[in-house]
Parts: sequence; structure tokens; C-alpha cells
Amino acid sequence: MRGHWERSGSLFSYVSIEERIPASHPLRRIRKLADQALDWLNPTFCELYAAEGRPSVPPEQLLLASLLQAFYGIRSERLLLEQLHYNLLFRWFVGLIPDDPIWHPTTFTKNRERLLNVQVMGRFLEKLMGAPEVMPLLNDEHFSVDGTLLQA
Repeated sequence: MRGHWERSGSLFSYVSIEERIPASHPLRRIRKLADQALDWLNPTFCELYAAEGRPSVPPEQLLLASLLQAFYGIRSERLLLEQLHYNLLFRWFVGLIPDDPIWHPTTFTKNRERLLNVQVMGRFLEKLMGAPEVMPLLNDEHFSVDGTLLQA
């Protein structure tokens, strides 16, 4: 018997975003290692942000999003935010639930000096890449990288 196709989706989803990501997905291991590196950087984040005022986008989420941008070769922050809007894997990795709003593209611009520099991003990548569990995730396949990505 042919199933009936309903063109309108259901209003609610009862499957958590955590359950939608396969247990064997490589980003699960990377996320665990990244979380450890971010925990290590927590004192640095506390120094960079004021104790009072309007809350910012958590720096941990911006660094994780930048990591995704590098992994998947996303050529701009606007395209990264587009992916974050509808890609559940990316939302899960960054720590957003499906109902969370996506940041404005200038969020990266405003935080570039503060986060995406040697002091923070450099230390984050150093800690992440220094973990012994990272070596099995790497391979020697050849790929091409745009020079602007290397500079970033």
C-alpha cells in the first residue's frame, strides 16, 4: 500500500538532536576533545569579558563554529551561519538547539580581535592538536586550501 505524503511537517519533534547524530560520527570524538580544550581556556575567557553588561555569544560556540568552517571548507562566515541555520549536525557541534536563533554575521567581525587570534584560537588549536587522541583522526590525504583560509 502506498503511504500518504503529508506536505506539512509536524509542529514538534520528539527526537533530541543528540539522538540524531550517529554514535560513530567523527565529530563526536572531535567535540569531546574540543570541549576539553575549551574547558582549559575558561580562565582566559573570564579575563576577556566584562562581568557586567549584555551577554555575548559564548566564545566557546564561536571557536567551535570556526573549527567547523575549517573542517568543511566553508568559504565565508555568512555561509557558515547559513549552515548553522539548518544543519542539525553543525547546531549540535556548536551547542545550539534547533530553536536557538542564529547569530548576526557581524558577530565574528566584532569578536575577531578578541578570539580569533594567537592568544585564544592559537592556544585552542594547540591544545586540541596536542591531544594524543587526535592522531588517529588525521590522515595524509592531499587537499587544497585557499590562502585566505591559511591566513585566518
